[in-house]
Amino acid sequence: MIGVPVRGLNCPSCGAAIQLRGFQFSQSVVCNSCLAVLDASDANVAVLQTFDQKLFRYAPQLPLGSRGTWKGDPWEIIGFQVRQITVEGDNYHWQEYLLFNPFRGYRYLSEYEGHWNDIVAVRGLPNVERNRAHPVASWHNEAFKLFQTSHATTVFALGEFPWMVAVGDQLTVRDYVAPPFLLSAEETEDEVSWSLGEYVSGERLRAAFKVKEALKAPSGTFANQPNPRAGRAGAYWKGFGVMLVALIALVVLRFASATDRVATHLEGSFHPGVVTDKAPFVSDTFTLGGRTSNVELATKSSVDGSWLFLGMSLVNDSTGQVLEVGREVSYYYGVDDGESWSEGSRTDHVRVPAVPAGRWFLRMELDGPDSGRAIDWSVSVRRDAPGFVWWLIALVILVLPPIFIGLRSAAFETTRWAESDFAPKGSSRDSDDDSSSDD
Repeated sequence: MIGVPVRGLNCPSCGAAIQLRGFQFSQSVVCNSCLAVLDASDANVAVLQTFDQKLFRYAPQLPLGSRGTWKGDPWEIIGFQVRQITVEGDNYHWQEYLLFNPFRGYRYLSEYEGHWNDIVAVRGLPNVERNRAHPVASWHNEAFKLFQTSHATTVFALGEFPWMVAVGDQLTVRDYVAPPFLLSAEETEDEVSWSLGEYVSGERLRAAFKVKEALKAPSGTFANQPNPRAGRAGAYWKGFGVMLVALIALVVLRFASATDRVATHLEGSFHPGVVTDKAPFVSDTFTLGGRTSNVELATKSSVDGSWLFLGMSLVNDSTGQVLEVGREVSYYYGVDDGESWSEGSRTDHVRVPAVPAGRWFLRMELDGPDSGRAIDWSVSVRRDAPGFVWWLIALVILVLPPIFIGLRSAAFETTRWAESDFAPKGSSRDSDDDSSSDD
């Protein structure tokens, strides 16, 4: 760690020893004992502000004087302040730490509810476009959206600073975000200063400055907190595109290679209540050729306000293997309160999977209502009939992960912007704004 020469002095308010590490750059210093604000640029060390006994004393999570290596350079924490904004009657506080390196100058660390930012001053003036629904600040070809405008007050300070710090200092802060970056403009009556923050892990800072105590865990969603699913959603959609192309190729190949041939066609008429019509119907044998594949049994009927049950069995004439299927076709319709309705269908189809090649016959038992007119029926036995159902199921399975990740990513962004000046309609912040305007 680089050695930083110090200048010693005594607090004229309480006599406590004070060490200055910021060279001639330090303009003010806050006594660690009595919290008096002193003029570090004055040889006589004038007291600029005395400690208010009612002032709440904050304890820095990163102790003053801590040294560590950050972004490849040694730094020492020499200053600490707490700022406050008031939104709809509620006070919100965040902590700021001033880091110093005699060769690199200053940088800052800010913390709010466990969310940390590494901040450096911006050398230059960002281009701000305010003549739009959502103002944008551009910096180094990056567009930052305005998150919020607030009026901040310094409520506590400790250590030394390169400006005249004082409890009660006020300024207007405009935060623009392009996660993980935060572009901020701090405006006083005299000047506007810009800074660029980058969201960082508290654990990294803890390790860098060798802090023994655990830092506060992050709570909620911060303005420039990176969306953990933003990149994943895009990757998932790219993966889905690749798999969709493969799926379409497989569908084309399946339909092109399918036999899709009618092996036999049967038809007849069923008379409800006639005992002989309830006897099993046995077809002639037919050949199912090719590889082991499905067999589709497609049924058509003339049911009209009625139903027909077909107990169908595919029987291998050589091995005696039996594949059984039970299907019902029904069709009803009418008019209720002047509106027509219908339910069911006069047709049906079912696929029997993995039927070996060979000689087969179809055995059917028919059943229906005991009264009513005759029901005409037909059954087509089709070999290796392609279908879309399983392909559609595969499509749904493939598209669900990117949709899920995309929704989670969108929910994260909704949560982020719910705390901004541009809260989405229907959010709690938007509702509160509406209530305030009504009052």
